[in-house]
Amino acid sequence: MTFDSETADYDSPWKNALECYFRECIEFFLPEMAQDVDWERGYLFLDKELQQVSKNAAIGRRYADKLVQLYRKDGSDEWVLAHVEVQGQKRKLFSERMYTYNYRTFDLFHRKVASIAILADENPLWRPDHFSYELWGSRAGLWFPCVKLLDYSEKWSELEASTNPFASVVMAHLKAVETKGDNEQRYRWKLILIKRLYRQGYAKADVIRLFAFIDWVMSLPADMEKGLWTEIQKFEEETKMEYVTSVERIGMEKGMEKGSLNLLCRQIAKRFKTGYELLPPIFTGLRAEDIEEIGERFLDAESVDEIRRWAEEKRRARMQ
Repeated sequence: MTFDSETADYDSPWKNALECYFRECIEFFLPEMAQDVDWERGYLFLDKELQQVSKNAAIGRRYADKLVQLYRKDGSDEWVLAHVEVQGQKRKLFSERMYTYNYRTFDLFHRKVASIAILADENPLWRPDHFSYELWGSRAGLWFPCVKLLDYSEKWSELEASTNPFASVVMAHLKAVETKGDNEQRYRWKLILIKRLYRQGYAKADVIRLFAFIDWVMSLPADMEKGLWTEIQKFEEETKMEYVTSVERIGMEKGMEKGSLNLLCRQIAKRFKTGYELLPPIFTGLRAEDIEEIGERFLDAESVDEIRRWAEEKRRARMQ
């Protein structure tokens, strides 16, 4: 459970969380929207289209964003779009960029677009929720819902009681922020949050996914990670729920698997011009043969997200 960088980069875990728990995310943060969505018809992530929309629009430390095609229950629209942005730092032009993404998306699809901001920064006063301007009687603008994760620190008992997986995501984020620079407290809270996953009655697949998020955002020095891992193994033996230890990290410590993974990540980073440090978490829990198979297929991939989906399919197969 160790990472080379001392500073947690949240891009990959937040992106994975949105991909795995998009519906739960909307139900948790925006229940009125969730009630209006026809989830039975499914939803579609439009990653390639989002790349077109976001081109040349840098907005600072962005943890993740997703463009999603959805259907409404009332059938008033054939389909609509939602752009969800997780922003990690205060940025002066953030609202303007949300507006830019919105109108670019509308221009691309000519469909209604809902823009949603999830603010993961540490400034309690920064709460952007609109951008507008007017000139000579002409007006243009965008108003969007703004979710401030810091606000949930005052709703801790509600988070603890919630069975929504995204409550675990928020709890891990809050404790990662709160324990920055205090490894003793981070160790304590990391263990508490991991044990909570089992006690909430989550399915094995959910425990593993949420463990990966907690593990990434609440990184610790290598020696403390080893101690924590020992406690997790003991806890799983006592509860007879060998979820994480059965598929997580153990294989990644083996030289052959680690070497294969490093080679594959270097190849992916070079081809798609992606930061190498964002790639290893995609393959968490996979075995050497899984990595080898993906390595053989990766030349056929059109994006990193396609490789991410392959890895998720392999994880699901391991859990069955």
